[in-house]
Amino acid sequence: MSHIDSKTIALVGGGPAALFFIKHLSFKKIRPKTIIIFEKNEHLGMGMPYSTSGSGTEHVANVSANEIPKLIDDIEIFIKNHPLEGFSDYVKDGEINRDQVIPRLVLGKYLENQFKSYIKKAQSSGIEVITLTNTEVKDIKNIDDHAFSVVTETGEKYHTDFVVLSIGHQWLQSFEGKHKNWYDSPYPPSKFNTHTNHPVVVKGASLTAVDIIRTLSRLNGNFTKDKNDELQYVVHPQSENFKIDLYSLSGLLPALRFHSEDEAYSTDWKMSLKEIFEYKKNHGGFVDLDYVFNKNFKLIIKNKDPKFYDEIKDLSIEEFVEKMMKLRRELDSFELFKAEYTEAEKSIKRHQSITWKEALTSFSYSMNYPAKHFSAEDMLRLNKTLMPLISIIIAALPQSSYREIIALYDAGVINLYNVDHKSTVEPYGEEGAIYRYHDDTGTAKEMKYKMYVDATGQRAMNFNDLPFEGLKQDGVVSTGYLNFKSAEEAIKIKNDGNDMIKKGANDNFYLQVKGLSINDYFQALDSYGNVRKNLYIMSVAYIGGLNPDYSGLDFCDTAADTITDSLLISMND
Repeated sequence: MSHIDSKTIALVGGGPAALFFIKHLSFKKIRPKTIIIFEKNEHLGMGMPYSTSGSGTEHVANVSANEIPKLIDDIEIFIKNHPLEGFSDYVKDGEINRDQVIPRLVLGKYLENQFKSYIKKAQSSGIEVITLTNTEVKDIKNIDDHAFSVVTETGEKYHTDFVVLSIGHQWLQSFEGKHKNWYDSPYPPSKFNTHTNHPVVVKGASLTAVDIIRTLSRLNGNFTKDKNDELQYVVHPQSENFKIDLYSLSGLLPALRFHSEDEAYSTDWKMSLKEIFEYKKNHGGFVDLDYVFNKNFKLIIKNKDPKFYDEIKDLSIEEFVEKMMKLRRELDSFELFKAEYTEAEKSIKRHQSITWKEALTSFSYSMNYPAKHFSAEDMLRLNKTLMPLISIIIAALPQSSYREIIALYDAGVINLYNVDHKSTVEPYGEEGAIYRYHDDTGTAKEMKYKMYVDATGQRAMNFNDLPFEGLKQDGVVSTGYLNFKSAEEAIKIKNDGNDMIKKGANDNFYLQVKGLSINDYFQALDSYGNVRKNLYIMSVAYIGGLNPDYSGLDFCDTAADTITDSLLISMND
């Protein structure tokens, strides 16, 4: 018996991340003795976004059939073999448009089907697969350097050699359930089930906000088409005072989907580990953000759009962002939204990419690899300067969501307000919230609402948020951090009020980032900085500090590929 076929692997969380882990395990013919899958909900593969925990029939993904990473069966084959009721806008006479975004519940059913297929494949190769749905993990306890005990809510304990932490979205509760009409997230959408004959305040204006917009608009009115086939929105008589007020730090709506080239996510564009360590050796122990921006953004532009490259080649990151945001700040948000829709429609009809947006999306994908090797200065710079633009562009809002938002806008139902970083929202009276902020003129505002929904999306979780005390108490996991190049710069930022700047034992300074500390293979680093070879963390909520762009099926696929490569080595040690 080899080392591999005597081992047990525990997957804590059975959503999309776990599905792609099983996929790569199968592809690489890694055959442990046992795989135990712990999933707190009823279904595998769906996670929160693609199940009723995060979606209704009104919600769509921002991916099409052509953009799903390869699984055993194509989604088109799945739909032909499993007729679906209630999705006539997507499935017509058993056929789909492969370029059209997929209803999230349809995508969830497909992912669950593929998960089950991979489980059967694993079992046919001799692997024992134990599937524990409706099973919440209460704790993960460290037995020794080579094993863990996974403890369920009912007190059952499972011995395992490896743990892959693949728990999905986690929504922290503040006042939901304690204060009437205060919601800490739009999920599950089923909790919104009555009309709201009053304005609703929504914090955030990106994809999570679009989810609550789609839900509330259907509870309070109908979308219909006029004689020109344009979408219109009509409020129900009992909801005549219904409005949605969005509050956003950027004051901008998400960018729309456009035509992308086949190589949008080419792995050839990212820095290899060999390149990363060679660069660090020659540049003071860090990978420079400017270098990555030039390699993974500017040079791509140079090859695909030389004219635009000439406009930006000499610009710093700050100057480039200013150039791209200038027009966005000058135009009314909804007028800009309409202009970008026209641009995106031309891109799709002509099968021509919007080069700079596609290149920025690929940069966002590729920078995850060297990000753990940035200096603290560069990570702060990235988050302050570049990520606000990236987050708008990579949203890839589906055109159907655009048409609904514009119909609401034309009906006078939706508004967007730009707020400052010092804005606050808190419970008010017996229900709802009061929003305090300064507008663009610096005037202080106080707005009272009967309902509040936080739609800022998944926050990056911190060390203390991890629900597994056994991992925290034994120092098996630790907080993520990055070192500063310059002590003087660290002291200056610390004196400016950034309490995430810490002083080390050797008088060095480091930046504490969100989430947990992991290496390039997603292995946990313990409180001494040592690699814990049998604990992998691919939970999106806990790696955002060192992986700035960490969402989507593409990420799950590439992360699982990296983890299984490492696992193959670790299991034979």
